[in-house]
Amino acid sequence: MPPFRLVRPKALRTAAVFASPHSGAQYPHSLQERAVLDMLRLRSSEDAFVDELLADAPRFGAPLLCAQYPRAWVDLNRAEDELDSALIAGLDRAHPGPRVAAGLGVIPRVVSGARAIYRGKIPMIEAEARINHVWRPYHAQLEALMAEAHGAFGQAILLDMHSMPSEALAASGPRRAEIVLGDRYGTSADREIVREIELIFEGEGLNVARNSPFAGAYITQRYGHPREGYHAIQIEIDRALYMDQHRIAPNENFNAFAALMSRAARQIADLGAHPLRHAAE
Repeated sequence: MPPFRLVRPKALRTAAVFASPHSGAQYPHSLQERAVLDMLRLRSSEDAFVDELLADAPRFGAPLLCAQYPRAWVDLNRAEDELDSALIAGLDRAHPGPRVAAGLGVIPRVVSGARAIYRGKIPMIEAEARINHVWRPYHAQLEALMAEAHGAFGQAILLDMHSMPSEALAASGPRRAEIVLGDRYGTSADREIVREIELIFEGEGLNVARNSPFAGAYITQRYGHPREGYHAIQIEIDRALYMDQHRIAPNENFNAFAALMSRAARQIADLGAHPLRHAAE
């Protein structure tokens, strides 16, 4: 199976690039057979249906890149060297970062709720095969899409699309965020672009927060270089807006919310069709 699904527009009309790295739902049989979790728990870290919410983006002139394999198999929002010695046999030392220590490396040891996926370890050769087959092709394609947009428009705007479990927002107060924009605290995207995207979602009646509780991870760090005209914004969507989180199934509001996301995607694509005013001066 290909590592990703790419839907290109009939004509490239915007610097916006939409990507969904965690909505892949093709679980290899070897993972299902070896996992100690049932499918519902195994899917708990999946950004289910985010790719469907973005389905109209190519109609507005933007490419749409979606993972095919799930996050539990390979996490595309991690660096390829974020390897976990507690999971991978033959690895002398794990990457020193806190994400790997928590079991959330490029080959995850756990899913949501810190639930272990396997009983034991996997061989290093298997980890390398997953990275070679899934991680590297996805990022090579994303890098090419960003370069294509930048070449055509003088800028590239990556919308790195994710979903967040409602319990992650429980402590955010009475006006709970429904959309969280992550720009790594102003370092991965021009503040004017982020503000315009914030206004688009607010205009659709959604509560929007920035960088809390999610500020962006590897993808925004790698692709966001605003001084060079490369902008990357992580967009987290509250799953309660469109899905039953216990059954991992669309809820009764799914179609209405998909229409809202289509309107938002159109406006974001329009934003990317024109250079920033201060960048052109």
